[in-house]
Amino acid sequence: MNSPQLVPRTKLGAPLNDLFGIFFEDINHAADGGLYAEMVQNRSFEFAPIDNETYQPTTAWKLSDPASLKVTDKDSLNIKNRHYLEVNAQQDVDITNLGFNRGMYIEAGKRYHFSFFVKTLNGRKNVNVHLTDKVGNDVAVPTVISVESHQWLKYTADLDGNQTTTEGRLTLKFEQGTHLLVDMISLFPDDTFNHRPNYVRKDLGETLKALHPKFLRFPGGCLVHDGQLDPDDRGSMYRWKNSIGPVEQRPARRNNWGYNQTLGLGYFEYFELSEDIGAKPLPVLPGGYDPHHDREAPIDQLGEWIDDALDLIEFANGSTATKWGKIRANLGHPKPFNLEYLAIGNEEVGQAFFDRYPYFHKAIKAKYPEIKLINTAGPFAAGKEFDRGWKSAQDNHSDLVDEHYYMDPEWFLANQHRYDSYDPNGPKAFLGEYASKANQWYNAVVEASYMIGLERNADKVGLACYAPLFCNVDYENWGTDLIYFDQKEVSPTVNYFVQQLFMKYQGTDNVYYQLKDLPKAKVVDDQPIVGKFFIQGDKARAKFENIVLDDGHQKQKFGSQTVDHEEKIELGSTDATDYTITFDVTKTDQDSKGTHFCFGQQESDKWFVWILGGWANTDSMVRVHHGKADSDWTQTTWSMAKGRTYHCKLVVDDRRVQTFIDGQLFNDVVIASTVIEPVYTNMTYDRNTKQYYFKVVNVTKQPRAITVDSDQFSNGSVYQLSGHPDAENKLGTNNQITTNRQPFNGQKLTLPPYSVTVLISPHRLDQTK
Repeated sequence: MNSPQLVPRTKLGAPLNDLFGIFFEDINHAADGGLYAEMVQNRSFEFAPIDNETYQPTTAWKLSDPASLKVTDKDSLNIKNRHYLEVNAQQDVDITNLGFNRGMYIEAGKRYHFSFFVKTLNGRKNVNVHLTDKVGNDVAVPTVISVESHQWLKYTADLDGNQTTTEGRLTLKFEQGTHLLVDMISLFPDDTFNHRPNYVRKDLGETLKALHPKFLRFPGGCLVHDGQLDPDDRGSMYRWKNSIGPVEQRPARRNNWGYNQTLGLGYFEYFELSEDIGAKPLPVLPGGYDPHHDREAPIDQLGEWIDDALDLIEFANGSTATKWGKIRANLGHPKPFNLEYLAIGNEEVGQAFFDRYPYFHKAIKAKYPEIKLINTAGPFAAGKEFDRGWKSAQDNHSDLVDEHYYMDPEWFLANQHRYDSYDPNGPKAFLGEYASKANQWYNAVVEASYMIGLERNADKVGLACYAPLFCNVDYENWGTDLIYFDQKEVSPTVNYFVQQLFMKYQGTDNVYYQLKDLPKAKVVDDQPIVGKFFIQGDKARAKFENIVLDDGHQKQKFGSQTVDHEEKIELGSTDATDYTITFDVTKTDQDSKGTHFCFGQQESDKWFVWILGGWANTDSMVRVHHGKADSDWTQTTWSMAKGRTYHCKLVVDDRRVQTFIDGQLFNDVVIASTVIEPVYTNMTYDRNTKQYYFKVVNVTKQPRAITVDSDQFSNGSVYQLSGHPDAENKLGTNNQITTNRQPFNGQKLTLPPYSVTVLISPHRLDQTK
């Protein structure tokens, strides 16, 4: 069989603009204990149960004599940093910070900057500062700081490491008779990324820069809008003005991922980071609505929220003659940050947000028409909330719409042409969060095949970024991430190298080309949805009654069943391709979720699920469960009340699924078949390097080849990633995939099984004239 034949052309198609970027959210201790280089955990004694029920003001600290060392707030450093440690030493005492993970990573030959705020209550006193290993042996030259100020004052010292440990500690020793107030105890490595103060870890910053991202979305994520409306509340939404200025004046806040957020890594640092890695900043602001707890700012009080957005744009782009431009300059950056994008809201569901969005849109566009505004389509790939978000974007003429979905590889293969039918004249899609739910090489290759589709549809897809970005291995909140690390090392996943390839070789414009003699795609899963059906609890107890299967020929009754929490009760099976199942269901307890009706099980690890009261009892969803991964194909907002009986109907016709509750249609979806194409390809041109890039993804176990019928790529090069489908990078191990770069001098482009390849032309004259 002849191999497919590539016939390149030079006619350019849609520009790719800023297509591939990254998304940072402080999840998995991505900021504190991660990207943010601060080595002291709980540096200002602000940890509290609102962050995590196990937290207290001395979390991460060891106090040698609790009677002499107490956290209080009677004489605070400032109103936003209320707690501090009072040292009233009845004997020699010390405090030790344990850092993050197993301890601090201290390297011999490296310098560390120590600082703290302190005031004396009884005259001049000495504080001995030590960096030690876990048993108390010094690993740096200790220093002595003499404190004599009766007002809060910042003291600093440098400590030089002379031994290496991954279990370092910071210890402050106080002599008997000392009476001091101590706060904001801090330790930073000298060699932060780009040597900026109060900044990010060098290794993690370099790992981001090596991706070559076109944009950086920040600071979230759900943490943006999950919180109280009052910006001064300890559990407030993320309000950007709280995150700039001196770090000792930034309030700690509850991070909705179950820990404390210092805001040491704030908006100014995010803008700097964007600049340092060559990415455009893309901030996300709350829209005066918290969908997690149904908190909403009254529409007649949206002024402060809209002002926050307008002030942020002035902070980023305004001249030094403006109020917020001057503040930016005083922080050390007189030049504008050149903000182009701004998102209002994140994964919003419910009409309340979409009632408020137009006020933001109108005000921002009136003052800053050049800003590209991003609306939201919620956390699901389809359904009524998704449709509501897109309608809002179309009605308000938003520039982009933020879509989020996390699916298994089968979903991505079945939806390769998702964006082909999008309107190129409407708002562009922004795929703001996506992943295929595992960090194995097969997942990465499937993601690469999907990214080919994003490139092809650059006239309809404006931006895309994988999520989440970072995970500290000892503080995992989310199971699939792009970059793993601990206090010492960083381990990019195999998915990282796919993202890097697409960002580095993105190009500026699509190119028209022809691929001749391409074999037909293979349909892997096109069978009707038939098989076993059963009920399963979901953190609640539910009673099912009057369960009836109607396959058009006969009706089968299954009586009544009560399912408890995670319990599973099998009911029956059907081979009919067109059937209806009806039942009445009542939630009998007040627990947080609802129940599942499962159907179409033919394999031990694969079935379909109608979720009643999913997420936090907020959704009716249709899910495909396959092994350890789930894909939620469609969603509609709905909750299940205790004690109320609902009449439910499930209608299955081949691969179409419809759900009805009390006669109302809630879900209607066709589960598309999994289709595997022989190869996934796209060609782009880069106006800056004057090069062509031809990307090819092979998701199969068969080697492939493409004949290149042109001298366009002669004397070019091939960059290729390949590996075993189960290959997975672990912290402390070498990269488990093969990276290969070699010259391309022939006409045959060889594609190993499970590979991602880019064929790179030599530097050429400008082909765009």
